[in-house]
Amino acid sequence: MRRAGRLSAVGIAALAGWLFADMLLVLAVVTMADRPDPLAAASPGPSGKGGASASPSPTPTGPRSLVKKAEKFEVAGTDEDDLVRQIRRQTERWAGREAALVMTFGGSAGGNRYAHRVNSLLGRARPKMFTRNTATEDFHALDEPADTASLTVYFYTSPS
Repeated sequence: MRRAGRLSAVGIAALAGWLFADMLLVLAVVTMADRPDPLAAASPGPSGKGGASASPSPTPTGPRSLVKKAEKFEVAGTDEDDLVRQIRRQTERWAGREAALVMTFGGSAGGNRYAHRVNSLLGRARPKMFTRNTATEDFHALDEPADTASLTVYFYTSPS
């Protein structure tokens, strides 16, 4: 129950959870996005013999970087096989890419458990996209219906 000017314990816990989620997102994006893009090719200069041929582009080296634009999709339901099919269908357009971070927001108060369940199926749906190295976080969204999840995916800039 809310008294005038005060939040209930549930309200404070919900705000603390969202603050933690936002801080985690900022930390992850800043940490991974602060790296230079290894795919950025150096502009080729003229060859040393006065000809117009360019030297070959260098092979990217160093750690991979993070694509700053997140991709999002949603799933719903309780049947695991159906959830795997939904994940596979929703991520088809990103086939060939590897996910670095997945934040999953399950609906209702039990959303953390549902988000964890959905995250556990990612590798089954797309093993090359969602590897053991993909970081996943489970959250809840109190304003969304139960047995639904909204996923936010951050990909690496290049395949491993």
